[in-house]
Amino acid sequence: MTRDRAETVALMALGWLVGNDELLPVFLGSTGGDIGSLRAAASDPQAQLAVLEFLTMDDAWVVAFCDATQVDYREPLAAREVLGGAEMHWT
Repeated sequence: MTRDRAETVALMALGWLVGNDELLPVFLGSTGGDIGSLRAAASDPQAQLAVLEFLTMDDAWVVAFCDATQVDYREPLAAREVLGGAEMHWT
């Protein structure tokens, strides 16, 4: 997972989330944001990370996002790790 791909996945997740009338209020409530702050999220790496952290809290959300966008089921978590600066440990 490259940083560019991680950012792309995060932006796709943000777009999917904005179009999800059920989850968008939950996301905004959990982050303390509002609709206006979502525009800034598109260019803010920390906001992109927050979107991925939220999405990966629930497997059903990941599956719904990936099914809707044709993203591999493993990519949201991998993107979160890249944007969060996590190193992969194979032990």
